[in-house]
Amino acid sequence: MPVTPDTGPEVLPSGGFVRPANVFATRITGDGSSGYLAEPGRYQLYASLADPWAHRALIVRGLLGLERVIGLSLVDPIRDERGWRFPAATGGVDPVSGARFVSDLYLTTDPGYRGRFTVPFVWDTRSQRIVENDFQQITVTFETEFRGYHRPGSPDLYPVPQRAEIDALSTLIYHAVNNGVYKAGLATSQAAYEEAFDALFSTLSALEERLTRRRFLLGSNITEADVRLYPTLARFDAVYHTHYKCNLNRLVDYPGLWGYARDLYQLPGFGDTTDFDQIKRHYFQTQDWINPSRIVPKGPYVNWLSPHDRDRMSARS
Repeated sequence: MPVTPDTGPEVLPSGGFVRPANVFATRITGDGSSGYLAEPGRYQLYASLADPWAHRALIVRGLLGLERVIGLSLVDPIRDERGWRFPAATGGVDPVSGARFVSDLYLTTDPGYRGRFTVPFVWDTRSQRIVENDFQQITVTFETEFRGYHRPGSPDLYPVPQRAEIDALSTLIYHAVNNGVYKAGLATSQAAYEEAFDALFSTLSALEERLTRRRFLLGSNITEADVRLYPTLARFDAVYHTHYKCNLNRLVDYPGLWGYARDLYQLPGFGDTTDFDQIKRHYFQTQDWINPSRIVPKGPYVNWLSPHDRDRMSARS
């Protein structure tokens, strides 16, 4: 069957980048009321170590100890016209589904599907279909509907009393930072680029100020908001600063944000899901309309394991 080539970003007439909506939004529920019960061994997470949206799901799966509950299939960091493919390490085939490309699983779920073949998504091995591919929802599903399977002592990433604050901060981070780097880097007009650029660095300055007063975004405990910010910070100096022309400052130029990013990187679930080689190869070799030579930069050389001393910070606002 024909697939949709990944030939470049979708843009508005104004030159602004627009992210397509996700299609498969069925919810997995703890009580099974949706028809998809949260239970061990039934679901497979499909993700990429290169992709920031999939990175969130990998972090949460690790933080909550869901590795024995939800399976994992990783794709190769390089996409071609057929989309994400499975790596040579597994013979180019997903050992769970037998698929060679992510597109195979989308078309198995919906033979008429004509959208983009994105990760992350959750595959139901019982019904042989994609259940969720909404990156905003997948982590919340892991945090709430799979609560009964969390590792003892794992963090509550989405605590009920803080959900409104988490959601508000996550919305700001999404529009100005997570998607903001894309809106800057994939803009096709100067005006659209500068609007995204200004919003991005204004928000980074506000986050820098916030993180001078607290260890994590909402205080002394990691939440979903931290999970959502980290993947963009991890890719900032290696990719977005140059590749997406987000070059007012580097991450390392913000003492608070840089210390915060190292703090997270050095915690289980964050650093062990951060692969800078795959990240750089993905952007610089896949997005050849930006980088026609497909040459991958060697740098930057920064020490993510250097001391940060943020564990001594108080939780005061």
